[in-house]
Amino acid sequence: MESQDPAVVEAVKASGESTLEKATAKAKERFDQLMNVSLNIAVTGKTGSGKSSFINALRGLNDEDDDGAALTGVTETTKEPTMYEHPAVPNVKIWDLPGIGSPKFKANKYLKDVNFHIYDFFIILNSERFMENDVMLAKEIKKQKKNFYFVRSKIDNDILAEQRKKGFDEQNVLSKIRKDCQQNLKELGDPKVFLISSFELENYDFELLQKSLEEELPEHKRSALLQAWPVCSAESLEKKIKMFKGMIWAASLASAGIAVIPVPGLSVACDASIMLLFFTRCYYAFGLDERSLTRLSEKVNKPLLEHVAKSKLASAIREKAVARIQVSAALASLATIEYVASLFPGVGSVAAAGISFGTTNYLLREGLNELAEIARKIRKEAELDTLC
Repeated sequence: MESQDPAVVEAVKASGESTLEKATAKAKERFDQLMNVSLNIAVTGKTGSGKSSFINALRGLNDEDDDGAALTGVTETTKEPTMYEHPAVPNVKIWDLPGIGSPKFKANKYLKDVNFHIYDFFIILNSERFMENDVMLAKEIKKQKKNFYFVRSKIDNDILAEQRKKGFDEQNVLSKIRKDCQQNLKELGDPKVFLISSFELENYDFELLQKSLEEELPEHKRSALLQAWPVCSAESLEKKIKMFKGMIWAASLASAGIAVIPVPGLSVACDASIMLLFFTRCYYAFGLDERSLTRLSEKVNKPLLEHVAKSKLASAIREKAVARIQVSAALASLATIEYVASLFPGVGSVAAAGISFGTTNYLLREGLNELAEIARKIRKEAELDTLC
């Protein structure tokens, strides 16, 4: 093997390739796939089922306050498929499809009209009972060999209404709603129904929906889902951390590969923009961005942004010094190993010409661990997992 660096040897072995050149090429392809694979989510249901609020929740946006939020209202605001890009993971797109409440509804025509072939899966929402149109649509989706998931929305409204009654028991209420939904969908066998509140994702079945999606999506699509999906529990945070740890070998080889391959004419400069992209995706996936933390701070009445301020790496991303990370070409002036190294205490200035795979790997691990620890501390301070 071209390099005797034990870390490089181990990385090449992990890649399944026989040479460093092949391993580096595979790493770059793998990293690009993990960062850029498309995921198209279709959200449909009858008018008033809460589609727009659900889409906004998936994108980490408020219904009214945030620019780019899907329009909400009691009347049908969607006349044709409307695409909403995830604000931090632009390769994830959530589509608001027209309502399916019309008495003249034809499932096969509907799917053709909304270009069903572009979606990876369908989420069918209803805030009341699932009806004949929901069943017809699900059957047609299944016929087209796509996956669908039933979501009974606005569960918080049901709980609030039932709380006024004597002998209220939340689990009994949820069980009754679930059975009622399944009864109306019995033509489909025994479909799963997920009870969800778009305003309380940490409660009810949102995490169960995530688990079902993870199980049924291809691995590369699963990565896109985990990067974009909101953090709703300690378990979901740890899944994200584990996913990013699994990317480190590819990110390390992709960013430091040129430097460790002694090919005449190639720059030995580390492609630090790959590292910055990796860190920025971690930052948003863990919910450390200002919008997410401001909302959480207001919810629990605690100053949580100070945790980010204590980290040079997190602060650099927060202050938008590297916020243009989604377009790595625009970061040419910032993408130096010296800049990345300066964000870590004790590393000091590292000459680009002397960068090694081991150093790159170290910086990626340290950066991930730092951001992960901030996210854990924030959850602990906010007492989120004791509230759920």
